[in-house]
Amino acid sequence: MTHRERFHSVARREPADRVVFDLCGSPQTGIDYPQTREALAAHLGVFGPKQGPWLIDERILEHFDIDTRLVGGMPTPETVHCRLEGDVRYNAYGIGYTMINGHYEICSNPLKGCTLDEMLRYPMPEAAHVDRGRVRAWAEDARLLHERTDYAVVAEHPVLGVFEIGCWMHGFDDYLYRLAAEPEYVHAFSGRILDYQKAVIDIYYGALGSYIDCTTSGDDFGMQTGPFMSAEMFGELIAPYLKERISYTKRHTDAVYKHHTCGSVHAFIPQLIECGVDILNPIQPGTYMMEPERLKADFGGGIAFWGGIDTQHLLPEGSVEDVKGEVKRILAIMERSGENKKSRTGYILAPAHCIQPDVPPQNIAAIYEGAKEYYANVTPTYN
Repeated sequence: MTHRERFHSVARREPADRVVFDLCGSPQTGIDYPQTREALAAHLGVFGPKQGPWLIDERILEHFDIDTRLVGGMPTPETVHCRLEGDVRYNAYGIGYTMINGHYEICSNPLKGCTLDEMLRYPMPEAAHVDRGRVRAWAEDARLLHERTDYAVVAEHPVLGVFEIGCWMHGFDDYLYRLAAEPEYVHAFSGRILDYQKAVIDIYYGALGSYIDCTTSGDDFGMQTGPFMSAEMFGELIAPYLKERISYTKRHTDAVYKHHTCGSVHAFIPQLIECGVDILNPIQPGTYMMEPERLKADFGGGIAFWGGIDTQHLLPEGSVEDVKGEVKRILAIMERSGENKKSRTGYILAPAHCIQPDVPPQNIAAIYEGAKEYYANVTPTYN
């Protein structure tokens, strides 16, 4: 199978020769820090100028036989809110960020405590100001990948999710209170966000949609101990907006749809499937009711899974053999579907989130080395 054929078979839960291998092929499976990418290159004997347009060297992706390549981005236009005040950088939504341990973390929430009228008057990004030249350049990247390679082309999501932007603009405490006590406010806010999402979707997927195999969204609905809200509240206040976003996106592209939500979301998966999610990421290890065995048994017939290799403890703290052993264990659970559990499908092997600088390069390599060892010792079932 080609990389693209394999991706579509796996994503649609049809038989494949192996699972899909991903590294840096989605917004949440990258290697953020240059020193980590450089250490991995040195570990593999990859030297000289970096090859390829990605943050990671193309030779590394080829070495691991990675099936995915990432294009696109979030073309949020600047607004009156964009500014730098001391150590605080304010983005297009007016959210303030400060640098902590190499990451920008939120320190200011512009809509915290505001009234409905104040929120409705608050200036938001406008799709009319999106840089069309930037989108055209991403579309050309996608076209070249689609026409000149056999990789699965994954388009990064162009907009934020309604729940996460609500929490970031109001603060988690404020917005979670509003979900419980002021649902009319939440609907009004989410309606504004959805209008912007759809206007950007027209521009972004109108340009990239013909050339991509998968696209994404990100909106974290869970904590490690459980979801942020009840399934009923999710169905009333969040799911309708996600469903409309996905439906609207699929008007512009035949790409499969991957949604990223950290944390425990087992209770929401039936609704995510109903919303049109084809692939769920990251199946975060160690969270409540998100064990691979449970997910595959409960939902493997209706949705594919992407991720699952622990970035919190296993990759930074484990040995090479620990990593290989866990990869083989998860593959034995997640790749099997269909009658007699013989078809290799429904799973994309990847780290559960972006790899941090505390992960040694040999453990990154062990993910894909462990998978290749696994397949060297199992009986082929794909015809």
